[in-house]
Amino acid sequence: MPSQLSAYVSDTTPGRGALRPARSYLHSDAPSRSLNGPWRFRLSPTASVAEDFAAEGFDDHGWDSIPVPSHWVLQGDGAYGRPIYTNIQFPFPIDPPHVPDQNPTGDYRRHFDLPADWSDADRVLLRFDGVESLFKVWVNGVGIGSASGSRLAHEFDVTSAVRPGDNVVAVRVHQWSAASYLEDQDQWWLPGIFRDVTLLARPAGGIEDVWLRAGFDNGQGRIDPEVTADAAAFPVTLRIPELGVEQVWATKADVAPLDVPGVVTPWSAEQPRLYDATVATAAESITLRVGFRTVEIHGDQFLVNGRRVVFHGVNRHEAHPERGRVFDEEHAREDLARMKRFNVNAIRTSHYPPHPRLLDLADELGFWVVLECDLETHGFDKVDWVGNPSDDPAWRGACLDRIERTVERDKNHPSIVIWSLGNESGTGGNLAAMSAWVHARDAERPVHYEGDHTGEYTDIYSRMYASVPETEQIGIDGPRSTLMNCTPAQSARQRTKPFLLCEYAHAMGNGPGALDQYEALVHEHPRLHGGFVWEWRDHGILTAAPDGTPYYAYGGDFGEVVHDGNFVMDGMLLSNDVPTPSLHEYKAVAQPVRFTFDGDKVAITNLRHSADTSDLHFRWRVEHDGTPVECGYLEVPAVAAGESERVALPRIPVSADAETWLTIDAVLAAGTAWAQEGHAIATAQQDYSIPRPLPAVRPRTDWRPTEGTLTLGIADFIGGSLTRLAGRAVTGPRLELFRAPTDNDESASDGVGDSDASIAGVSHAELWRRDGLDRLTTRRLSVERSAQALRTVDRVSAAHSALSVKVESVWSLEGDELELRVEIQPSSGWRTVWPRIGIRFDLADGPAPVDGTDWFGLGPFESYPDSLRAARTGRFSSTIGDLSVDYARPQETGHRSRLRRLTLTSGDTEVLRVVAIPDTRGRRPGFTLSRHTPQQIAQAAHPWELPDSTTSHLIIDAGQHGLGSRACGPDVRPEFALRPEARTIRLRMAAG
Repeated sequence: MPSQLSAYVSDTTPGRGALRPARSYLHSDAPSRSLNGPWRFRLSPTASVAEDFAAEGFDDHGWDSIPVPSHWVLQGDGAYGRPIYTNIQFPFPIDPPHVPDQNPTGDYRRHFDLPADWSDADRVLLRFDGVESLFKVWVNGVGIGSASGSRLAHEFDVTSAVRPGDNVVAVRVHQWSAASYLEDQDQWWLPGIFRDVTLLARPAGGIEDVWLRAGFDNGQGRIDPEVTADAAAFPVTLRIPELGVEQVWATKADVAPLDVPGVVTPWSAEQPRLYDATVATAAESITLRVGFRTVEIHGDQFLVNGRRVVFHGVNRHEAHPERGRVFDEEHAREDLARMKRFNVNAIRTSHYPPHPRLLDLADELGFWVVLECDLETHGFDKVDWVGNPSDDPAWRGACLDRIERTVERDKNHPSIVIWSLGNESGTGGNLAAMSAWVHARDAERPVHYEGDHTGEYTDIYSRMYASVPETEQIGIDGPRSTLMNCTPAQSARQRTKPFLLCEYAHAMGNGPGALDQYEALVHEHPRLHGGFVWEWRDHGILTAAPDGTPYYAYGGDFGEVVHDGNFVMDGMLLSNDVPTPSLHEYKAVAQPVRFTFDGDKVAITNLRHSADTSDLHFRWRVEHDGTPVECGYLEVPAVAAGESERVALPRIPVSADAETWLTIDAVLAAGTAWAQEGHAIATAQQDYSIPRPLPAVRPRTDWRPTEGTLTLGIADFIGGSLTRLAGRAVTGPRLELFRAPTDNDESASDGVGDSDASIAGVSHAELWRRDGLDRLTTRRLSVERSAQALRTVDRVSAAHSALSVKVESVWSLEGDELELRVEIQPSSGWRTVWPRIGIRFDLADGPAPVDGTDWFGLGPFESYPDSLRAARTGRFSSTIGDLSVDYARPQETGHRSRLRRLTLTSGDTEVLRVVAIPDTRGRRPGFTLSRHTPQQIAQAAHPWELPDSTTSHLIIDAGQHGLGSRACGPDVRPEFALRPEARTIRLRMAAG
């Protein structure tokens, strides 16, 4: 027979005792007191039935002190256990609803003073905004109740237990419980009281709950109110001073909808117009910020205020490298402001309701929010969903409690336009029941759940990681293929709904690619409403390496037995708030203004939902080889949302000797709450360069064998091998076909949507290592020279392989410059894509190490074949360290595409100047400059494992493989895959 304790932690009942019904998170003038701060704390390795610690007179002086809110595993430098990261796996046996006896349990105690005047309160409530995972509460030794649902609010009635003066509250928190089976949400397991704890005095005649449904139609607002209060609380008065509203409801029966004239601007993510409102009785006043807007689905269109919404969204977890999921409003505000600066307009709260203040910020700054319930049972996928709580009646109460607490807490927010039942929980009757409850409670906002593949109980067709071709098929109205996991009838039903990519473009490490292809489909097929990139930020936890070097840890770094590695590092923002190149790419792809050049005019198209362009200036500049020569502003009338305007371009001064580029930026005309005046939200470039012929290759026929030393201008050779260049020791150029595999490169193919060079179940990186691309060796076939020229021919291959590459290198003096032409010719038999086709120079530190570069080409950020939209043509400079991105797991980084000229520098001294000549097809090479070789980077699991180095490694690439999204999504699209092929690299060099 199970013990009393085992039955308690395995109970699927979501709450017991004096637990109050769910209600809105309201801003009230009724007395309240925060119980945040230091609490006495004791951690036990197992759960205990002993409850003596809850007694008033219990001596806790020997206990530690811990801050509330916090996670105990992030306190005490490991004294209270360590974080655990899993994605799909449960970190305990799948034996629902049971959890192991080894169940870390935290006991909390603190004293609080109850003011004497609180004795007049009708009720005293104790509110917990977030506790992971199961907790039980005592006040003054009296058992109050228990609750689960880690990211949900719970209020307990403690009226009968409190007294004026000193009181003591005790809380026991179990890390594991039956509720843990509902919270497998691809994040760190972080137990503890991690959100606010608040004591509330509820006045007699107060307001229990308020819901102001604020709609907008044809220039007029409308409020459909719901007031929950005792009859004695009335009259209740609604005031919206700015709109002249003062509505008095004498009795509960009088509460009825009312029209609100004067609402000129409805609320939207672009124009988040809010009105201050109060709902008051004689005893209490509630303040709200009301946004008037109407949400509806019309056919297969999702509309707000009658206009189609395109979601340029991100999936957002609550994550901080030191605080975990503990909320910090200043940091959250800056985080959301950063989203706005990068053209993110929507948030999916993956996969639980956030701290309630975050939604106040979303209302204020302007975001479309998909609010998700605190539910995910992903680990049951490992057992083919057998025993899944989503379809087990024993769990129905817990599932319904979770969606009720989600909706009731946040129903007043205009930013919330969709309710989501949860994530990756299979399907079943409990999810259908949750959906039915939401539909009954809120008839306006639609219900989302991706796992409802056949559309039985949700309003939106949603998918994760659909490839570009599949997404296009979903959007097409013509001949229709059967949708994945659907019958023809189910497919027809789903095609009548708006389509949303609730997750796509997995942003793990260096990636994703093909963002622009998804974006193009959204504008071509109205059924497609955009989506949410997975995800916003990395979840690294700040810790220290054995030598004390700080770094951001991922799964396995805390000794977890079961973990999912660095899969938690999959954001467009690094753990330290640094934007990755993928976030800049996203900004460029999602920019709300499109430019189309046509002769001496440009068409400016406003892609916004509702705002015109009157808040923007259009700034232009002309550059010759990256050097500005003229600038100004275009005369552009306000362009309405969805409309275009053709305007005249300035006269372009075209250079005969340099590339001429026109750049136009759409910038903010005035500062906002999220960006300064002049912040660019959209950019476009147009090339006005006069075509110039390529330098001719001088044929030579007087080659003769040679050996010994040779000097050609700035280069010294011994036996045909380069030894010095521009006065410093150099090795190379060696053929480089390897790149340190990205997380996408390391991911095994599922065979769906991959390039034709993929093998199902095998990663590209595995194939590259199989073919020896990381350990190439060279056999020289010949060394010849002619007048002022040197030619070498090499056969490059790997051990255990018959595959090879022939490399012919020709050095020659061309006037004052040294030219290098490298012809790369693979043998037959190569069957995989290659990561790169390039040549590598290793430059010794010389008098001083090469520590920077100035280049003319694409920049300033790294770029790859399927991630080029953020790159612009210009002249840029960088230190060698800033060229690379400090990804949590070191991998390929730093490539700059379409190089024209490059100067290597040491301090203020120019070391070497390089001119890149296009090949005969007009393709320009790219470059990477790093302190580490691809092989060194590939061997490191963390940045601190990279060796110290003063050598600089310059790689000139004729081609690079794309990035894709294969870590959790589609492979590199075929048009961006790099196949083994003959390529030419041609450079001209001069000393600095």
